[in-house]
Amino acid sequence: MPKVWDRPFLRKHHHHQKRRSLVFSTMFSNASSNSEGASSPEEEQRVHVERRLPNGDFYTGEWWGGWPHGTGKYLWVDGCMYEGQWRRGRATGRGKFLWPSGATYEGEFSHGFMEGFGTYTSCSDDTYWGNWSQNLKHGHGKKSFPTGDYYDGEWVYGFQEGYGKYVWKNGNDYSGEWKAGAFHGQGLLIWANGNRYEGGWKDGLPNGNGTFKWADGSTYVGCWSMENGVFQQEGAYYPSADSNLPTTRDPESYFTTGRSEFEVCPGDVLSVMPSSKKLWSRGHSKSVISFANFDDDLDAEVCPVTPMMRWPPSEIKRQGETISKDHRNYELMLNLQLGIRHAVGKQSAATSLDLKPSAFDPKEKFWTRFPPEGSKRTPPHQSIEFRWKDYCPMVFMTLRKLFKVDPGDYMLSICGDEALRELSSPGKSGKVKVLLKMLPAYYNHVRAFENTLVTKFFGLHCVKLVGATQRKVRFVIMGNLFCCEYPIHRRFDLKGSSHGRTTDKPETEIDETTTLKDLDLNFIFRLQKSWFQEFFRQVERDSDFLEQERIMDYSLLVGVHFLPDNDTEKRSNGAPLSEDSDLTRWSTIKLGINMPAKVEEIVRRAGTESPLIGEPAGEFHDVILYFGIIDILQDYDISKKLEHAYKSMQYDPTSISAVDPKLYSKRFCEFIFRVFTEEV
Repeated sequence: MPKVWDRPFLRKHHHHQKRRSLVFSTMFSNASSNSEGASSPEEEQRVHVERRLPNGDFYTGEWWGGWPHGTGKYLWVDGCMYEGQWRRGRATGRGKFLWPSGATYEGEFSHGFMEGFGTYTSCSDDTYWGNWSQNLKHGHGKKSFPTGDYYDGEWVYGFQEGYGKYVWKNGNDYSGEWKAGAFHGQGLLIWANGNRYEGGWKDGLPNGNGTFKWADGSTYVGCWSMENGVFQQEGAYYPSADSNLPTTRDPESYFTTGRSEFEVCPGDVLSVMPSSKKLWSRGHSKSVISFANFDDDLDAEVCPVTPMMRWPPSEIKRQGETISKDHRNYELMLNLQLGIRHAVGKQSAATSLDLKPSAFDPKEKFWTRFPPEGSKRTPPHQSIEFRWKDYCPMVFMTLRKLFKVDPGDYMLSICGDEALRELSSPGKSGKVKVLLKMLPAYYNHVRAFENTLVTKFFGLHCVKLVGATQRKVRFVIMGNLFCCEYPIHRRFDLKGSSHGRTTDKPETEIDETTTLKDLDLNFIFRLQKSWFQEFFRQVERDSDFLEQERIMDYSLLVGVHFLPDNDTEKRSNGAPLSEDSDLTRWSTIKLGINMPAKVEEIVRRAGTESPLIGEPAGEFHDVILYFGIIDILQDYDISKKLEHAYKSMQYDPTSISAVDPKLYSKRFCEFIFRVFTEEV
């Protein structure tokens, strides 16, 4: 059975939710919601505060709208501290971050990340002056090491890469090309005694053609390589006319036994990233994304994120188990997080939305080995050895750009300090193959229709555990539909079929974790005219796309947040929302997200013509809706055809879920357009 893991996420204000950052972006208290509005910081009075927070954290500085804004100092109870400029609860601008170990960073920040130019000094006196991106050295920078070594050159996401010069304390120096922290490409290494090698390099050793020259003028011109772990060389020796040395000399020892003389210092590793530090919040956890893992050929399902009862409970329940150190899947979680950091960190930003057909090739996948001691391309870690695979990385990177997912937010939503949570989910096979098969059409569809309601896919990866088990686990990373500030009080999974479409819980056990189905539906959703027209068009587009891809068994997942009634009683008419409604505070509303609407209660009566839709009861409630089309990876394969044939002998063929995609699409649309109507 595949497991679905949910990422904790601290609640945020909607008017900056376009960047769904996990860090430096949380509310300090629910009371701050009263100060939300259309006003900008420049239009409201900033105040200076000193606050000792309930968890032991301390903040002093400028305050606006319920969060640090301006200049201020935040001290965490673990000893970390940030002092500098803030913008809406995020470290942005000039600032200084201090670690309990004594390490410091002083420079530019953006949305909680070390971003721009800054200076980092470790507790062991490593010092780096240069450019940063997403907490990693990126761009031109200079670094001095505690050994006395020094590097001046280019960096790419934490590693020397490009052109750079490295000078050792012993007087040796290297000038040339780098890749992933090692000599790679063309370069010149000069020893303090005057010897030098100029030529090709790979992974820190000579590779290809090159020339070794001794201080006396003698030279060795040859070709170097590494074969089966053994350093190889072939070439010719040319003694200097003034040399009294033997007529044959071999430079191999300089690169084997003498390699320690030009080893690159690994430097300091940050134990805690500034962007992973959370501000104290009374808000409940949510998640930016959900992701499922699949053993062997088992594949993805959208994470069933916490729904609520119809009226808000006093305390929000959270589903699943926290994956702590003693959890059976703790190592797997660490492997996933290490792989995501590697995959996102090494990718450059997508510059074009036009992809070559080769980018969609299922064979376009890359394996990376992660030994515990680290390698030239991977950091050391405390997990077991594993191998990591990225499927169609260029496609998913471009999809994240289309979906406006910030790379840093994406990485932190999975790899932040808080533990993931595991939720049980029914296993279904073959979905990775379905996703890869439909990927070109899916990409074109979501690119063409910005308001598409189909599931958002962010990545496809595989972890292969090395050892006796040789276990493979595949991960499909997808959007969490209910990543929202407002709690979901009721959740419905709607397909348009009637057989088996009720919850399996008695009414007394239905709570905020219950998924309700078609025959449990007790509302009609009424949308404003413009929204209904867009909803109608988009559902038709999305269902046509799924029909063309021979997909069926999908559903519309609907989350309902009930707004408080003005007079604490349910209204019995369809009057417009009051001006005092929370809706006036929202600046981000789009199809399926934060949508203002009404629900009208319905009553089911025995003997009615349609068992799926009841009769309107005339009682209305103001709501916020979140909805999307999920479970879009089930094709009409032989198992579904057999299921249809078998169940058709026992039940009405039109009432079962397993039907031909064309009929499924028609039935789905007809039902959804009866459940969702235009507000009159």
